[in-house]
Amino acid sequence: MNESHDATPNRACCDQKTVNCKNSWYRNPVFIALLGTALIWVSGDIFPSVKPFSAAYFDYLNKIWWAILLGFIFGGAIDYYIPRAYISKYLASTRKRTILSAVGLGFLMSACSHGIIALTMELHKKGASGPAAVSFLLASPWANFPMTLMLIGFFGWKGFVIIISALVVAIITGFVFQILDRKNMIEKNKNTVDVGPDFSVREDIAKRLKNYRFSMKSFIEDMKGVLRGGYELSEMVLGWLFLGMLFASAASVFVPQHIFHHYFGPSVLGLLMTIAAATVIEVCSEGTSPLAFEIYKQSGAFGNAFVFLMGGVITDYTEIALVWVNIGRRTAIWMVLVTLPQVLALGWLYNLIF
Repeated sequence: MNESHDATPNRACCDQKTVNCKNSWYRNPVFIALLGTALIWVSGDIFPSVKPFSAAYFDYLNKIWWAILLGFIFGGAIDYYIPRAYISKYLASTRKRTILSAVGLGFLMSACSHGIIALTMELHKKGASGPAAVSFLLASPWANFPMTLMLIGFFGWKGFVIIISALVVAIITGFVFQILDRKNMIEKNKNTVDVGPDFSVREDIAKRLKNYRFSMKSFIEDMKGVLRGGYELSEMVLGWLFLGMLFASAASVFVPQHIFHHYFGPSVLGLLMTIAAATVIEVCSEGTSPLAFEIYKQSGAFGNAFVFLMGGVITDYTEIALVWVNIGRRTAIWMVLVTLPQVLALGWLYNLIF
């Protein structure tokens, strides 16, 4: 039931008008990321002064490699198996339930923030609107089911507060983005296809399954299609992830931890410092959850812990850059402007209540 592969230009690659991307292998983001990782590994073994940076980099990599890989695999499967008409049917409409569908889909995803980045870019490439893509990106890292269990384990019943708050922020942001979309204040998705009111996803799936004939040849072709889609997605994402890892590793090595703890108190300054720290050291939802709990344990500021968790998703330079490049710069700017005040307001409120 696969769809023919979309001939979508790779925006993460070089300019098609000036350089032939297929021949410019040295400019391929996947090659750059792999070569950079290899150089960091070798340099850490050769030069003692580089060892702390190398260790921090591979510590982060060990935490998120599986999420990135799953994101590429799921994204490749979406690219190969899911027709654009399906995504346009459910995630491109201007109705409010489109946002609820995107948030609900995010809740069902079991990948951390870096895996969700890949899935978000793929959903947008297949036709999801900007509001739906942003809602999906915001909801999934902290409101997915595995993270629900982890946060409850750390924070007890207050873990539910974090989950519900993340869903509320994602829904409100999606609704605001729909207003911005109607006013043409954010970019339109050119990948969206027109779907007639009589189009039925269920009937189309039934017809595709009826016509599908499984064989070893079809299985191999399917796997090739999924891998091809995953690789093209990695070209869009992997270079930015590598850059983000470099910044995060540098912050981990060169910024003393006691500075973070000292300024994480339950005050406005503490909230702002928490946002700044989350921007720099956010790596993965599973990896930052213990850090958020440590902030809460050391400072007693539950609002700061919430801001640290949500702020990492909102202000993470890797995610902002990917939204900027693949969805649109206005969407990236508005994502920060709309969500950040909500998170800071909730953090301030939680510091007063708890």
